[in-house]
Amino acid sequence: MDIHEILKKLPHRYPILLVDRVLEVEPGKRIKALKNVTINEPYFVGHFPHRPVMPGVLMLEAMAQTAALLSFAAEGAGPDDNSVIYFAGIDGARFKRPVEPGDQLVMEVTLERHKAGIYKYKGIARVGEEIACEAELMCTMRKVG
Repeated sequence: MDIHEILKKLPHRYPILLVDRVLEVEPGKRIKALKNVTINEPYFVGHFPHRPVMPGVLMLEAMAQTAALLSFAAEGAGPDDNSVIYFAGIDGARFKRPVEPGDQLVMEVTLERHKAGIYKYKGIARVGEEIACEAELMCTMRKVG
């Protein structure tokens, strides 16, 4: 899935869109996506000027966006103007290595459970073979308006 397909599925736009490409997807099971981390990211100006590091919360957001893409693959659809995906919870978040400009952050997310509109995922983000971040994520799709 390239960036054009991602833009059709996710409501996020610059500077908060954090998935550049989907590498693999097994609908209803797992997804693998990547984020190219560049020095042009707006958060690097202040985090940190002397040693730019991607904020951990944005690594979690990148995994959540990847999870949302998996949810849409499972549903066979994308969001409409009346749907929003919200974070419902984050458990066991661990940060193992810093992510810096020039890194490729590869997110692997597996669907653990789906019941009554609540999705529970296990996410791992890596740079090369090293784990940068891991967490259990819960998201929900809700109708609005």
